[in-house]
Amino acid sequence: MNEFGQPVGDVVAGWKPRERPARIGLMGRYVALQPVSVTHVPALFTSLCGPDDAALWTYRTTPAPPTEGALADLVDEWSESSDSLTWAVLPLGGDAAGLTSLYRIDPAHGQAEVAAVVYARSLQRSPATTEATYLLMRYAFDGLGYRRFEWKCDALNEPSRRAALRLGFTYEGRFRNHLVVQGRSRDTDWFSVTDTEWPTVKSAMQLWLQPDNFDEAGQQRVSLSVLRDRLA
Repeated sequence: MNEFGQPVGDVVAGWKPRERPARIGLMGRYVALQPVSVTHVPALFTSLCGPDDAALWTYRTTPAPPTEGALADLVDEWSESSDSLTWAVLPLGGDAAGLTSLYRIDPAHGQAEVAAVVYARSLQRSPATTEATYLLMRYAFDGLGYRRFEWKCDALNEPSRRAALRLGFTYEGRFRNHLVVQGRSRDTDWFSVTDTEWPTVKSAMQLWLQPDNFDEAGQQRVSLSVLRDRLA
């Protein structure tokens, strides 16, 4: 209660605005994130923009670029944006095979959103995709001291909804008629992890990503949700 008898939130002791994320590379065991540039365009076009890849772009703000030049134009926009940061996702020892970004970056309140994620089919359902998000979350929470990390997706994008819950994000609700994306109405589902939840989410991710959690065929031995439940 404040001095007026009104309920208010807890004091955030010593809070100061945080730094903005920088255009730096992030390295993991299975994947590297590099600030996207035109040098990534040929590999990204091959892995994400083939004749059978249009479905990968259904829930993004733009459809699959039809040419390398069109993708290069988008990459120029992303690499020069002052509102977001975009990384090319490279499996270690391989070429760029995905994209991931931070949007809604708010240093004053310590929050950011992972967004505009697209992975080649060769990366999907592999440790690389989990680690890519882990690297961004670790950077935001441990590197920058952020308080909140968001995940949003089209309410009809069931694989993205499942991925958010699997990774440990908490469902917060649905914004109806939130956006118009590629000419279609979009309801948006919101998820988040807070700084108090991050230690458990982080430890579960680290355990899941250990090489001994995968058998000879690359199948997980223990699921991420089970590991998180054990830690909780």
